[in-house]
Amino acid sequence: MKILIDIGHPAHVHFFYHSIQLLVEQGHQVLITSRDKDIAINLLDNLNIRHESLSTLSKKGGTLSLLIELIYRDIKLFNVVRKFKPEVMAGIGGIFIAHVGKLKNIPSLVFYDTENAILQNALTYPLASCVIVPDCYKAWLPKVRHIKYAGYHELAYLRKDRFTPDYEIAIKNGLAKKGDTFLLRLVSWQASHDIGKNGWNLKLLKQVIDTLRAEGKVIISSESILPPELHELTYKGDIAEIHHLMAYCRGYIGESATMASECAVLGVPAIYAAESGRGYTDEQEYKYGLVKNVKDLTWNDIEAALSWLLSLDKIKIKKAQNDLHNSSIDVTKFIVDCILRFPLPLSEYQKKGQV
Repeated sequence: MKILIDIGHPAHVHFFYHSIQLLVEQGHQVLITSRDKDIAINLLDNLNIRHESLSTLSKKGGTLSLLIELIYRDIKLFNVVRKFKPEVMAGIGGIFIAHVGKLKNIPSLVFYDTENAILQNALTYPLASCVIVPDCYKAWLPKVRHIKYAGYHELAYLRKDRFTPDYEIAIKNGLAKKGDTFLLRLVSWQASHDIGKNGWNLKLLKQVIDTLRAEGKVIISSESILPPELHELTYKGDIAEIHHLMAYCRGYIGESATMASECAVLGVPAIYAAESGRGYTDEQEYKYGLVKNVKDLTWNDIEAALSWLLSLDKIKIKKAQNDLHNSSIDVTKFIVDCILRFPLPLSEYQKKGQV
């Protein structure tokens, strides 16, 4: 079977990595199209995944830049599809495969979990063959062309039987040999679902750092350049190995919902502090108590969340992590099944999406 998988973000590389391996092992021909955003290209290269880069995220940001890239990438992808002739296409977000798939009459399977990507979803969902989301997804979906499953994107690569954290790798990438380590994450706010939104101010960032430094080592992973006085805290390790570091941290706080969910899956308590929420981090808070969502970016609310994180019991955290894994499906096998068996009746997929 000829399959095209479109990669637009570093997290997409992790999400599809094991699925790509399984598909190739089964003898299928898989073509990866990529987008030069953050470290997506580097990750693909480091994992020895052959790919064809079609576009680059503009450093200018904004709606106009994203629209120009949309048109350019649609044309490039159309030409790739015309030559490769895939039988099915898959991607996260899926705006490009949905457009080209509709034009070429090729099934497009869109995996997604971000409700507040209103513009992108409006340009994607009506054209996608099927939209596949976690059970906790809260926003609008095509009525007869969607599947929900029990799990999260991050389980596709951090499920216990697919990822084993290595303490020595964590130490090599900055984990404190003695005492606790805390990971902070700042994003650039240039993605399509970030339009009109802003992140932390410098004062709030320094307040968070001062609080956590009193408890242990602080490491900051940032998409933007930090002020000179904070350079010493910048993550200097291999970005492809950050999950090993993350797994041994005492806690996480940041603007990335994906990294908050990754921590929850790894059994590390996380604070997702951003104006825009996510259904999956909300569920990880009320169902498992592994995440604290802070949508009002005031110091009072952040300070209360930090107090919550610092007071958590490690035994309860471990139990919550086990509950999360035990109540979720094998997401990788589900991805592969959706790709290979589409268009199976949606009712059959819905059964597959349950534990």
